[in-house]
Amino acid sequence: MAFLYIWIFLGLLIIGTPIVFVMLLAPGLTLVIEDNTRFLNLLVQRLFAGMDSFPLMALPFFILAGELMTAGGVTSRIVKFAETFVAHRKAGLGQVSVSSSIMLAGGSGSAVADASALGGVMIPGMHQAGYTKSFSAAITAASAVLASIIPPSGLMILYAFIMNVSVAAMFAASIIPGLIIGFGLMVVVAIVARFRSFPEPAARASWGESWEAGKSAFMPLLTPIILIGGIVGGIFTPTEGAAVAAFYALILGLFITREISLPQLFEVFSKAALKSAIILLLVGAAVSFASLVSLKGTPQLVSGFILNITTDPLMLFLVVVLFLFAIGTIMDAGPAILILAPILAPVLVGVGIHPIHFAVVMCITLIIGLITPPLGLVLFVVSGISGERIERISWDLIPYFLFEVAVVVALVLFPELVMWLPRQLGYV
Repeated sequence: MAFLYIWIFLGLLIIGTPIVFVMLLAPGLTLVIEDNTRFLNLLVQRLFAGMDSFPLMALPFFILAGELMTAGGVTSRIVKFAETFVAHRKAGLGQVSVSSSIMLAGGSGSAVADASALGGVMIPGMHQAGYTKSFSAAITAASAVLASIIPPSGLMILYAFIMNVSVAAMFAASIIPGLIIGFGLMVVVAIVARFRSFPEPAARASWGESWEAGKSAFMPLLTPIILIGGIVGGIFTPTEGAAVAAFYALILGLFITREISLPQLFEVFSKAALKSAIILLLVGAAVSFASLVSLKGTPQLVSGFILNITTDPLMLFLVVVLFLFAIGTIMDAGPAILILAPILAPVLVGVGIHPIHFAVVMCITLIIGLITPPLGLVLFVVSGISGERIERISWDLIPYFLFEVAVVVALVLFPELVMWLPRQLGYV
């Protein structure tokens, strides 16, 4: 009976119930079946308390900033800038896709948003240039995960809110892993290009072309510098930083790129409001669900079960990472973080793993799940844009996925890859 709510949760999930209703119905039905209806008020209270949070306001602002940057033509300017540096290399447009994702990551904060914005530009362009649809979609998906790793990351804000850890520390800790994945993907593209027949690369851009593209992309590229510099430098909080990013993106779209008209603003704000409402309702449901998790003593039960497997911190960490990879294939990263972080983090922290180290590794592991079938959201996005079947895209994704898995293992084995920068900045 201690795990009745988990069986109800899994049953509702299997029959296709939307995840937000699963997280509300599972504890509610459990309390009714166990005749503990006096706790139903607690679930409702926690639902609203979970949404009523000042730090959580960062998410709607980051979503708005991403929508404004997409509507403001920032993506095409950054792609053009990236082309002047790497398009002349073998599999040059694949390199452009990765390098554009690295630069765009500082604005959107969402892998799905990045895949949609960049995919809409790169996938048709690569296919027109002679690349296969499956390769174009695969490299776009593999690099899109950088948007949820390189700060700002909406998923890391979620984790920080749920587990009460420093957002700034998580942002600082994720920079090096994000850059390792980004530049590593460019190396993997170059290796893949040696074994496949790709179109001839474009001619090297002249210094004049690079200068013009750089001027066009300069103001958009200031977004992550202003945002991350302000948060890490203590000038503003992450929530204030998100508002600054949204305001800066608005100025860019209206007065610099001039690709947003006043009538368009209603549509942009409506999209951001709808996406924010969905996420906030999900967070509230997760907080409500977590209240029953605590009430049932599930973290202690799971801790005892895992510690029976091994008490070695390193092996324990690797076992949990393997479990998270499996979860990532069947559940979106946001709900997985909201549900599993309160259960798994105390176990790992209890055996000596630093909270920030585990937080970043957990987030990156689940983010990679966005490109794994059967339920990878980024896969569905690039499949829809390219018109290619998910099976074929997944086949081309294998080398990039394996590299990203290898990076996660390296982050577990070498904690300083995560912890060095936060220590240097005084967050740890």
